[in-house]
Amino acid sequence: MKILIQAATIYQKGSVYNGQTKDILIEDGIIRQIADHITDPTASLIAGKQLGVSLGWFDMRVHAKEPGYEHKESLSSLEQAALAGGFSAVALLPNTKPTVQTKEGVHYLKRAGEAISLHPMAAVTLKCEGKDFTEMIDLHHAGAVAFTDGEYSLQNPDILLKSLQYLTQFGGLLVNRPEDTQLTHFGQMHEGHVSTLIGMKGMPEMAEELMIIRDLRLLEYVLQTPFATIETNKPLLHFACISTAVGVALIRAAKAKGLPVSCDVAVHQLCFTEDDLLGFDTNFKVNPPFRTASDVEALWVGLADGTIDAIVSDHHPQDEESKKLEFDMAEFGVIGLETLFAALHTYNVGLPLDELLAKITLAPRHILRLPVPELKEGAKANLTVFDLDCIWEYQAKNIVSDAKNSPFIGKQLKGKPVAVVRYSLNK
Repeated sequence: MKILIQAATIYQKGSVYNGQTKDILIEDGIIRQIADHITDPTASLIAGKQLGVSLGWFDMRVHAKEPGYEHKESLSSLEQAALAGGFSAVALLPNTKPTVQTKEGVHYLKRAGEAISLHPMAAVTLKCEGKDFTEMIDLHHAGAVAFTDGEYSLQNPDILLKSLQYLTQFGGLLVNRPEDTQLTHFGQMHEGHVSTLIGMKGMPEMAEELMIIRDLRLLEYVLQTPFATIETNKPLLHFACISTAVGVALIRAAKAKGLPVSCDVAVHQLCFTEDDLLGFDTNFKVNPPFRTASDVEALWVGLADGTIDAIVSDHHPQDEESKKLEFDMAEFGVIGLETLFAALHTYNVGLPLDELLAKITLAPRHILRLPVPELKEGAKANLTVFDLDCIWEYQAKNIVSDAKNSPFIGKQLKGKPVAVVRYSLNK
């Protein structure tokens, strides 16, 4: 099978073609030719007025609901939503039923990927309860790309400390979403003037910031132990879904000290603030919550200066029964696979597109120790093609995912994925 991508501008940091407009011919999943003009009448054509192309996008934070919660979203639906969003690969959190805490669980998810690559993260603690450790070495050898309790933050400092010590022995990665749940108990949204105005219990920024301070101090302690061995330029600790200005500053300072840390931000945190909750729309109920305008500004600055390494969807499907409730009864979480790029492109404050795309192509694979595809002749194709100028409205009736809990419903967005072209061993 031949595919010809015609007159697409390449946006890929590190590529010799970055910024150039080229034709790309792919045959049997291999990039055969990259040139100014390619003619092949036997090839399927991908063309448009303002096409862009990059390495295949990678979302490193997706909540899988299968097995156990298929009524929220199946793996088949997740794959189709990812493809619609331009992703060729995603990393899955372990909060399924049963929890991804065995070799069999890891193998099941790795084999389940058909249209895209699925990379399971495994639980740090059994059932993600924060009490007893999983068999992390076995899970690592089975193919787990990182260790995390997913939507649950590690509250016990001894658990986090011993996890870091353990992971140094085989070059593993710990992913933790920083939240002191004692400070956010019963919280519904950001603690600030809006929560006070509408009478909702707030979730203070301090809950994130204190946890980052704690985790960084424990990381420093681990690095001082004689048996700790750290891979050069590879993070040992990754902070997920940073949402506060102080959180960004803390991680920036940690990186300046040379600590092996990385972090990501959920794309919706770059687009909305606490003011968007004045309408009590449960599609805006997320954890961490939408913060202030100054926090959003700090997140964009963190992306610009490299403090924030990756951008994620934090795709968290919920069924209608979990969202169509009073605000304080509704579940947290939004879907985001289908809108990540469009939201990023629409709300961008002026960052170069190749810099932003590196946050969903190069950085996730580097953080998770995965091979990075190449955009060159002779390489296996792993590409996302997108239309930069497409203006479209995200409507509930057109959502591909089984779940419909998106804060972008009814929003006009700019930019849309056109195709994912990926070499497949199953072709």
